[in-house]
Amino acid sequence: MRRHSRIRWSWPHTTRRHAQKPEIILFRGLRIRLTLWYCGILGIALVLFGTALYFGAQYFLLAPIKADATGRAQAQRNMWLHDSPAHACMDPVPHGLDDAPPHSFQGFAPPRLMLCFDQNGNLLTTANTNSLPATFLDTHLVKAVLQTDQSASDVVDGGGTVGSIYRYALLVTAPDDGTKSGVVLVGETIQPQMSALNLLLVLLLSIGGVALLGAGVGGLFLADRALLPARQAWLKQQRFIADASHELRTPLTLLRADADVLLRGRKHLDEEDTALLDDIIGETTHMTRLAANLLTLARLDSSNVHHEQEVIDLTELATRVVHRVQSLAEQQQITVQITSSQPWQVLGDPVLLEQAILGLLDNAIKYNHAGGQVNVRTMKQNGQVILEIQDTGRGIAAEHLPHLGERFYRVDKARARSVGGTGLGLSIAQESALAHGGQLHIQSASGQGTTVRLTLPVVQGHH
Repeated sequence: MRRHSRIRWSWPHTTRRHAQKPEIILFRGLRIRLTLWYCGILGIALVLFGTALYFGAQYFLLAPIKADATGRAQAQRNMWLHDSPAHACMDPVPHGLDDAPPHSFQGFAPPRLMLCFDQNGNLLTTANTNSLPATFLDTHLVKAVLQTDQSASDVVDGGGTVGSIYRYALLVTAPDDGTKSGVVLVGETIQPQMSALNLLLVLLLSIGGVALLGAGVGGLFLADRALLPARQAWLKQQRFIADASHELRTPLTLLRADADVLLRGRKHLDEEDTALLDDIIGETTHMTRLAANLLTLARLDSSNVHHEQEVIDLTELATRVVHRVQSLAEQQQITVQITSSQPWQVLGDPVLLEQAILGLLDNAIKYNHAGGQVNVRTMKQNGQVILEIQDTGRGIAAEHLPHLGERFYRVDKARARSVGGTGLGLSIAQESALAHGGQLHIQSASGQGTTVRLTLPVVQGHH
């Protein structure tokens, strides 16, 4: 079973070339990455700062209360041991919830609660505990202390106006034999402190979110300003490439013409001179092709260059290009044929599309083997006109497929140079497809040939 590795370029058809220029894609990605890095670093700094501030405030607000509860529990335990449990645990509310409710909280002196339990976890006090919150009377913390022989604490919700209660349970043991006598449970309301912490958390989250949003907007602006010199350098580079390619074409043409004139009198030249002139012609041909390709890519990259828009018969255009490459195909002993006769109309620049098709056919011929074939056909599928070029060449290994279309990338650098390749043919075809709102698809497997599909939008109203 024949298997293919596939690479696919997919760009929106609606944005056309202005939104898909390489410099726009490049700098848009850089701008977003810079902004994300800036926001990420700022976000980490805000999280660290907010965490430190929150837990710092929590410590300074709750630490005195926890220390006070621990001291009171130890005082009650000493009273229990030196007097009696009945006397030590006579009043579960020494200062009373009614005497100092949380809403009249003054100077961090919260209402205090206290209960005593025997070694079985049963409540010892004889006072009325109906006014105490049910959560404070819960014995899970007491039983945990009796089981682990270690003090423990938790925070429960007293409900109503009481709010959060900090509970601290301390084990009472006999000083002579260490037997368990009971547990002292002390509680203090911490609702004001918890309200302050909740307000601080809301403020931190709100301010942090607004700061990150502002950092994102400001980061985009600053990144755009920071990348402005790089944009200008890119544009200057593109202009330089276009100008240099244009200026090189004339001297290269003259150099080749001079070499051709000298070769007319090759019978009067030494064999070494003749070989040297042949090399000059070969190199000037290669450089002329390279300069032309660079000029084409520079024009495709420039959003200021106007491209002709004409209704083109893609089948007729492909047929014309096939006739142009027939002589090259015959030299390589390759058969090139076009099997489509029905006209398919597309809208675009005939020069760009012709150069793209020429580059694809040039690759299909050069990287084929003697006696091979190249089949060209046009078709219509799903509202798209497709030009398909299929060859019987050696194919392309899977590891090279993701890099096809990169400028100056060659699968076989040594052979590409020997056959006159510049590594820009697929780049031109790809950019031409994008400039016309189309796509370029390549399907290939090593040793099994290559199929290239140039997909273009069909002209509305033509079927």
